[in-house]
Amino acid sequence: MPARRAVTGRSQEPRKRFAEELRSLRAERGLTLRKLGDVAGWDWSLFSKMENGETLGGPEVVRALDQYYGTPGLLLTLWELALGDPTQFKEQYRRYMTLEAEAISLWHYAPYLLPGLLQTKAYAHTLLGWGSFKGDELTRQIEARLGRRALLEGEESPSFRTILSETVLLTPLPDRAQWQEQLEHLLAAGERRNVTIQVVLHSAGLHPLGGTDVMFLKPTDGRTVAWVETSHSGQVVEETAAVDRLQIRYDFVRDLALSPADSRKFIMKTLEEASCEPSI
Repeated sequence: MPARRAVTGRSQEPRKRFAEELRSLRAERGLTLRKLGDVAGWDWSLFSKMENGETLGGPEVVRALDQYYGTPGLLLTLWELALGDPTQFKEQYRRYMTLEAEAISLWHYAPYLLPGLLQTKAYAHTLLGWGSFKGDELTRQIEARLGRRALLEGEESPSFRTILSETVLLTPLPDRAQWQEQLEHLLAAGERRNVTIQVVLHSAGLHPLGGTDVMFLKPTDGRTVAWVETSHSGQVVEETAAVDRLQIRYDFVRDLALSPADSRKFIMKTLEEASCEPSI
């Protein structure tokens, strides 16, 4: 059967189609990017990045464009398709890795898994082994993840804060010795001058980040961007208002968390419990 041809001539790749539609709608109205920014109420540089496929933007700006162009739901639908495109995650992740390497400070919240920057080889192997990586490719992926830890170990390393949900520390590796090694690595990392580790206990109650794994990064240009990830997708969030909302939620959770000193005691207690032989 011959390959299906697109009737419209537009790209069938969700991300490219979304960018094409944005460019087409603006061109039909004879608008410059700066003029669009003025009339739509958003910074024109964001629209430039969206039209070039550098970012998808957030749902708020997409809804605003749908309203301005008189295309109710069209752009939002294309945005959702682009967000779920399997190739999108890879592109977004590469973008995130570049931001991580260039960041002068990072702060993070972990709802259920340790951040890659603090994982041991056994922890990374367990996580990555659940995916499609096998053999040499799995080995390369593990080595790449462990290589990222060097970001925190140099003389001019960025400052890094992570807030761990108690769930992270109550979910051990299958192998007890490997779990002990991971906890010991966590304690050693927390001794570095540029690393701050906090724990938010279940007793703190519900909070606005919930199951949101989020990393904030501040590049050298002073702006703040965020990386929001689930078990199967991730997105770089650059729109200022969206990042600010996430930051407010993060600050709320930080206020609920144990102090760094008390968090260290909690991790040490977890290590002691993991080291005890099970009662018979």
